[in-house]
Amino acid sequence: MRRVLVLVGGVVVLVLAAAFSCAALRPPGGSATPEEAARRYFAAWGRGDNDGMRRLVDDPPADFAYQHRTLSKALHVQAVGFEPARPVRQGNTASVDYKVERELSGIGTWSFHAVLRLGRRHGRWWVRWSPATLYPSLADGGQLVLARLAAAPSAPVAADGKQLPADSSVQPYLADVADRFGPDDAGDPGWAVELWNPGRAAQRVKLLGGDHAKPVRTTLDRRLQTAADRAVGSAPAALVALRPSTGEIVAIADRLEEPKGALLGLNPPGSTFKVITGAAVLDGGMSPGASVACPAVTVAAQRTIHNAGDFALGSVPLTRAFAESCNTTFARLGVTAGTHRLADAAKAFGFGSHFDPGVAAYSGDFPKDAQGNALAEASIGQGKVQATTLDMAVVAAAVGDGTYRSPRLVVEHLVGHREARRLPAAVAGGLRSMMGAVVSYGTAAHAHLPAGTHGKTGTAEYGSAGHTHAWFIGYRGDLAFAVYVERGGEGGKVAAPIAARFLTVAKP
Repeated sequence: MRRVLVLVGGVVVLVLAAAFSCAALRPPGGSATPEEAARRYFAAWGRGDNDGMRRLVDDPPADFAYQHRTLSKALHVQAVGFEPARPVRQGNTASVDYKVERELSGIGTWSFHAVLRLGRRHGRWWVRWSPATLYPSLADGGQLVLARLAAAPSAPVAADGKQLPADSSVQPYLADVADRFGPDDAGDPGWAVELWNPGRAAQRVKLLGGDHAKPVRTTLDRRLQTAADRAVGSAPAALVALRPSTGEIVAIADRLEEPKGALLGLNPPGSTFKVITGAAVLDGGMSPGASVACPAVTVAAQRTIHNAGDFALGSVPLTRAFAESCNTTFARLGVTAGTHRLADAAKAFGFGSHFDPGVAAYSGDFPKDAQGNALAEASIGQGKVQATTLDMAVVAAAVGDGTYRSPRLVVEHLVGHREARRLPAAVAGGLRSMMGAVVSYGTAAHAHLPAGTHGKTGTAEYGSAGHTHAWFIGYRGDLAFAVYVERGGEGGKVAAPIAARFLTVAKP
């Protein structure tokens, strides 16, 4: 790999560019291919040519060069290295995942992955730049700063006592673990890279330097963490994996725009919430083989509910309505079950539990006072129902093991013993058969999931324009997971294949 040293505003920049460093200079005006656009952009970045980079950006901000210079100055950047992957094209858009290594003067190295996004306009390819190009969770008006720590942090390690990859997307969560469980002894406390986004509390995303760092074991599995990072890739997505038998979090891959969004980002869970609605009706005495109606359109509590594409199945077993994700069926079932039964089912799966896995995390939100239209929407994971990726992984884990367990990211003695709550046998057994049908012939049948996988897809609407997030939750053996893809579209087509890539490598 060729190494190139350049000077950018008084800062030395080291570029590790295999495919991009040899690019010849070309005139501005977009590029013929995404490969050429990326090559030209990284070549300009390697030269420290902010003006050259700006000319390759579609509608760049007026302070484009200033934002680059400000970041380098604020972090005391001495050298920067890039390792770009090959562009991945999807129609008129493309993305390039690239590893960044920033040498912070006298402090240490900060590594992570970022994404260069590109788009085609008028037959030419341009970089679609945003602050997230510099750091994945950096928002407009946000900044990255160095903050001196008041006390020495710990050194979080995987469950086997070994270090996790420095460029893994789990590192911001490890910064929280290090800060919370650090030692009390004296010494050089070190530094924190903090993310300051407008309207948000400061988020520590990396701890560097310092003395007397003691190892703190997490529950993360190095092999599964690597598999999760690779499965998510450059997608704006999150994948959280758990051990159903213990509640241990074994992997967190997070490429969402919101900082630490896998544990803090609340979004409508869409049809993955039908697991909970299904639990409510099974607990009420209905069986998976009970006959239910699945019309294309129905009115539930004065709320008109449609199936995706207005498909209709007629009268079918509950299992098939679940496997094909009939909104009309589950909206009516939820309204019939009533608010209290649905709220109790959500609580049984951890919604509103305010659990503490060892780092900041939100539990799911269910509107306990939902009535009428709001209840119909809540029954299919819309309206005021909110959940994080972690929440829905916990739901899948509870089905897989038949027991709800509060999740944890650190060894148990650091966060205290957690009570386990058994689900009724009929509920757990019924949900397992229904989730198996989703994979065998339902909405996830074409996702190439390995045999033995049980799951539920979700396509969650947000906003008023009909856009959707993609979800897939499930379990296989003693491994449960949830995949959430921001603005991803259909869960079965987008989120489930990510789960399949993860499970193929994980081999649970």
